[in-house]
Amino acid sequence: MKKQWIGILITGLSLGTAWAIRGQFGHEQGAAWAGALGAFTLVLVSKRKDWYSKIFTIALASAVGWGAGGMISYGMVVGYGRSDNFPNALYGLLMLFVIGGLFGLLGGGLTGLTLESTGQKRVKWGRLISEMTAGGAIAYYFLVSQLEILMTPPRSEAWAIILGAGLAMIWYMVRNNFGSSLRVAMISCLGAGFGFTFGNFLQITGNVLGISFNMWNVMEYSIGFFGGISTAYGVFTSVWPEESIPAKRWENISAFLVVLILVPGIVFKESLRYSLMLEKIGEISSPERIALFSSIISGMILVASAGTAGYILQKARASVSRSQAMLLFIVYFTAYICISYIVSGAFAGRFMLNHHLYWANFIVIFLLLRIDFPAFKETGAYALDFKKWFLGALIVLAIIFLLTLIAVNIHGELGGSHDRFDLT
Repeated sequence: MKKQWIGILITGLSLGTAWAIRGQFGHEQGAAWAGALGAFTLVLVSKRKDWYSKIFTIALASAVGWGAGGMISYGMVVGYGRSDNFPNALYGLLMLFVIGGLFGLLGGGLTGLTLESTGQKRVKWGRLISEMTAGGAIAYYFLVSQLEILMTPPRSEAWAIILGAGLAMIWYMVRNNFGSSLRVAMISCLGAGFGFTFGNFLQITGNVLGISFNMWNVMEYSIGFFGGISTAYGVFTSVWPEESIPAKRWENISAFLVVLILVPGIVFKESLRYSLMLEKIGEISSPERIALFSSIISGMILVASAGTAGYILQKARASVSRSQAMLLFIVYFTAYICISYIVSGAFAGRFMLNHHLYWANFIVIFLLLRIDFPAFKETGAYALDFKKWFLGALIVLAIIFLLTLIAVNIHGELGGSHDRFDLT
């Protein structure tokens, strides 16, 4: 069991690093890229040949699940957590737990469904997506439009859409007996929720102590790390079909187009194109030349990573080997790190410590992947133990209550703080 934690730690480090990088890009596309990287790592850690063959579709499911949560607005909620009074600070930390939990619920759940789908018990993706879409629309209309339950006024209340989609996914899992997928979804929900809350507490503590570091990035790393280890724990302690059905050729191609072409393309459009780079670089010598060079190089990196992945897909045909999966992981990960440097103004001479730490994490992950360790627990669980999960949720809530008490007593008014409720 001790060695099994190596694989769980690797997944946490990978998704944590990717989520921290996601902070440079934000929104759904950044979260989708991070989610895909988490899936690549999960497959590598598993060492299951049948999972290698569907690595593109697993990455797509993870990218959609983690990426969908990117539509949730949480800037105001982070501010509530920084409040100097207990009710507002507790509200902020609890809502971050909810938001992080929704990220993990969909990210872990859709990944699990891809792993559990077999010829005898196949996930009907068209029906599932339709039900999740309807669930999101109904939840938003009922909770926000009718009951006017607002988490972050006047910001977007898209959390209700993700909540409705998540509940519809859970109902689909229960009806169709996808027990392992449900277990992963719920454990991932708990882990990512705690990670977001704990990350905000770390951010507050770092600001109070005057630590000269990007503490917002620490918060992002926290949700990715805890979301990653909880997802990995759920996967590697659950029971899965001995032989999952291989992805069809068109499925792999479709997943490749979304994960390696569409997502990076949106990242480029929203963060790396010339006009945006010119704004980010600001007033320095020859900003136009540096902005153009930054856009060109980042575009070349994205094309090269897509080209490499396309070559792997073409070469693999029916099955992807471990070495090919490893190459895909390395290329996709290093591309994400490189463009995070560029978007922050590397060619204008701007470098930040957190970017160098991305490389340190990547090296540790790469070295750990070379260690021989068992990924799966010998006696896995077939279903979620709701009593244990509920007890875990109560423990997390108690910890959040304690963190709030500590936070409001170590600082006065902080910059960027907000009050959700007027207590005067």
